[in-house]
Amino acid sequence: MTTAAPLDDAAGWDAYVEKHAQATPFHSRAWCQAITQATGHKCHLLAARDAGGAIVGLLPLHHVRSPLFGQALVASGFAVDGGLLADGEAAARALADAAVALARSLGVPSVELRGGPLPGGADWHREEGVYAGFARDLAVDDDAELLAIPRKQRAEVRKVLESGLTVSTGRSGSDRRDHYRIYATSVRNLGTPVFPKRLFDAVLDAFGEDADILTVRDGDRPVASVLSLYWRGTVMPYWGGGIADARRLRANELMYFALMRHARAKGCTRFDFGRSKTGTGPFAYKKNWGFEPQPLVYARWLAPGETPRDMNPNSARYRLQVDLWKKLPLWAANRIGPLIARGLG
Repeated sequence: MTTAAPLDDAAGWDAYVEKHAQATPFHSRAWCQAITQATGHKCHLLAARDAGGAIVGLLPLHHVRSPLFGQALVASGFAVDGGLLADGEAAARALADAAVALARSLGVPSVELRGGPLPGGADWHREEGVYAGFARDLAVDDDAELLAIPRKQRAEVRKVLESGLTVSTGRSGSDRRDHYRIYATSVRNLGTPVFPKRLFDAVLDAFGEDADILTVRDGDRPVASVLSLYWRGTVMPYWGGGIADARRLRANELMYFALMRHARAKGCTRFDFGRSKTGTGPFAYKKNWGFEPQPLVYARWLAPGETPRDMNPNSARYRLQVDLWKKLPLWAANRIGPLIARGLG
């Protein structure tokens, strides 16, 4: 018989994630502890065990609480993946049942699983058609990488490779400051609140050499920057953006092509462009690079009478707030934004 219960065993957590082929960085202790450290959202780790007591499944759940967006147990917080990590159906089912039991005991109305096997049963709802993921293998060198990009986008990349823009990578204090300034400007211009700077610092510190920042500069001016994770031979550009001038300069084109080059030098063989909402500009942009969308299906449990959290900035209920946020001075957006964004989870 397989059972699931809370786990307080760092070595067991690390060992199970290390050996499981489907584990993502968002299942790792490094990620989960960094999220808790930066946001205060407690991580509840559930483990499934077989009759012999061996761990056969894990589910890290962040208890995300927000006065604006409500609360939920999320696997994993601030992640695009995570969810059930199990050796088989019995372990996955035990973890799903334990997650619901935990939510009920805490008075939390929702459990959100992002990725992994989806629980069955009428009490779990599939959420599909909203997001798609984009990933493909890296080419062997720059010339082959250019040929892998569709013609129109390839022409844009070739142009920026001949420009005077420069690229640097690092994890220093100045790298972090430049990245946060650019990222905060980018999301403010989109009308959404920025995450706390300590979230980026905590992830960089937790992942060590498996995370870094790549920044594009026009002279001395940083114009585009991305914080990436490296996981089992895959590079994952995770938090990136550019200032208003980045589009004219084609800085994003250089940023992602340079990241492909940088990742190959680190031994990576795959590029995970992350998820995007269907029908959006980022969705189309990734297709322009030659990445084929793969539909993502998530799962949610809701307590009776509850409705899902609505955190979509494109939702009609947030239209006015988004328009107003775009007009905020950057200093004000950076002061208020983290207080709001930490509740998005």
